[in-house]
Amino acid sequence: MNRYPAWKYAILVAALLVGILYTLPNFFGEAPAVQVSATKSIVKIDGATQQRVEEALKAAGIAPDAIATDAASVRARFASTDLQIKAKDAIEHALVKDPADPSYIVALNLLSRSPAWLAALHAQPMYLGLDLRGGVHFMLQVDMQGALTKRAESLAGDLRTTLRDKSIRHGGISRSGQAIEIRVRDAQTAQAVRNLIGDQFPELQASDAADGSEFRVTAVIKPDAARRVQEQALKQNIVTLHNRINELGVAEPVIQQQGLDRIVVQLPGVQDTAKAKDILGRTATLEVRMVDEGAEARAAELGSGPVPFGDEKYLDRNGQAVIVRKQVVLTGENLTDAQPGFESQTQEPTVNLTLDAKGARVFRDVTRENVGKRMAIILFEKGRGEVVTAPVIRTEIGGGRVQISGRMTTAEANDTALLLRAGSLAAPMEIIEERTIGPSLGADNIARGIHSVVWGMVAIAVFMCAYYMLFGVISTVALCVNVLMLLAILSMLQATLTLPGIAAMALALGVAIDSNVLINERIREELRAGASPQMAIHTGYERAWATILDSNVTTLIAGLALLAFGSGPVRGFAVVHCIGIVTSMFSAVFFSRGLVNLVYGRRKKLKSVAIGQVWKPEGGAVSVAGKTAAN
Repeated sequence: MNRYPAWKYAILVAALLVGILYTLPNFFGEAPAVQVSATKSIVKIDGATQQRVEEALKAAGIAPDAIATDAASVRARFASTDLQIKAKDAIEHALVKDPADPSYIVALNLLSRSPAWLAALHAQPMYLGLDLRGGVHFMLQVDMQGALTKRAESLAGDLRTTLRDKSIRHGGISRSGQAIEIRVRDAQTAQAVRNLIGDQFPELQASDAADGSEFRVTAVIKPDAARRVQEQALKQNIVTLHNRINELGVAEPVIQQQGLDRIVVQLPGVQDTAKAKDILGRTATLEVRMVDEGAEARAAELGSGPVPFGDEKYLDRNGQAVIVRKQVVLTGENLTDAQPGFESQTQEPTVNLTLDAKGARVFRDVTRENVGKRMAIILFEKGRGEVVTAPVIRTEIGGGRVQISGRMTTAEANDTALLLRAGSLAAPMEIIEERTIGPSLGADNIARGIHSVVWGMVAIAVFMCAYYMLFGVISTVALCVNVLMLLAILSMLQATLTLPGIAAMALALGVAIDSNVLINERIREELRAGASPQMAIHTGYERAWATILDSNVTTLIAGLALLAFGSGPVRGFAVVHCIGIVTSMFSAVFFSRGLVNLVYGRRKKLKSVAIGQVWKPEGGAVSVAGKTAAN
């Protein structure tokens, strides 16, 4: 009746071992570290990089506690933050020769002190939020002048197309900073240009002036329009940062505007800070331009002549020069999706782009008019352009689907697609401040949060043991197993624990012990009714299960609602709360029943159970705290 088969005990033991295994890394703590990763695809992270790091540290007289290399970085762990900062300076001095164009990112980090054998089993500690452990803090400066220049370039292209559609002849359109200049032959044409700008370009204000035998119409962005462009640029960059951080999988990020042109980014619980810095710092935008294939451009590509007027020179991934026209055919704003893939015939890594309706129409027209010519797709990162690919247009390309390749590796294709999929930045940004910050609520709040859970468990354990005796001890063990399983699942999920999460953990203790109280009282009721101890145990667990299930399901529904509609700390609370409900049902019913069966199940002639004072009814015999009482 009250016996578990061997396979159930095997499940209990396996669950207990897994819980201990994945909870252990949280008790080793974290150590300050320095992480070195590459910024360019041509720079490889390998044993030679680790040797350079070791030599730099040795030259500076710094001994790391441990140093290791993985596929993407070299990580050196130190005993104190002072050594960490000194090591960062020494490594940067040795590896970063040109700060304007670094080949490596040297970033502060925190690494777990857990043994290597735990890491080999993928047992990692859970992340702690900004209010517990801290995280990464970035201050980003938005280049507002760059946003205005980019808008002026876009308006110049639209103006060129509109003049062509209206059959207004001109001697050329050029941009000087944020001013657009249109050269025309006579005053009548200049007036026509001004009227066109006034009718169809409300963002621009135009003026004309004589320039020798010609006239020059100058259009500049109006002050109120410039202000709107800057505000929209800031908002778009914030949205883009949100998308990129979502791609990184960061929990509960803080992204907010500071002042007129700065954005603060706080990433709680981030361990791979170098990757975060790389992704956020790369102002990736996509531009499609036509390649200039004239004789002067060919000479400039070979280095035997200057770059022709109206052209620009960029390098491809092989370091070869490509001369492209300044006029932008398409930008990343026309991009709706970017996914990594493989070319069907050569299996070469590619990036598959999907354009919006406007982009698809422009791309179709451009490819139809330039069959046999080369088109360059340029990726701009940190203000530097790189030609990803410059294929020859074989035929008109419609449908808004474009595939780009350029001898990329799979990792490069994934990174490029991530950056383009996250959205283009309306204005370039630069990281002007970066630091790993401490807990925002202080170490005192951390201690109080932990103490609240520990002392809550102690108080519950004392009460349960005093009131329910041996069954109270079993309930306390089940409660400890519940906490163990909760921590293990959070660690396996690599969740970020915050102060609201600790509050949810304390609430989970109350929910879990409530289930044990229901079970113990049910057993007491059966004993009062005159049932034998073995029958009371069996019936008590059976009848309590329906009540426990109902109460936990309703509580779980509330937690799922918080998870679905909440945000930030509320979601953190909801995650821990929901997981705590599931683990409490396992520990309170399945695990505690296993312990009770282990203690009492094999005793055929059981006359009493240690479950505290059982108030006897009028008449009959009942078990009282291990003794038999009768009228």
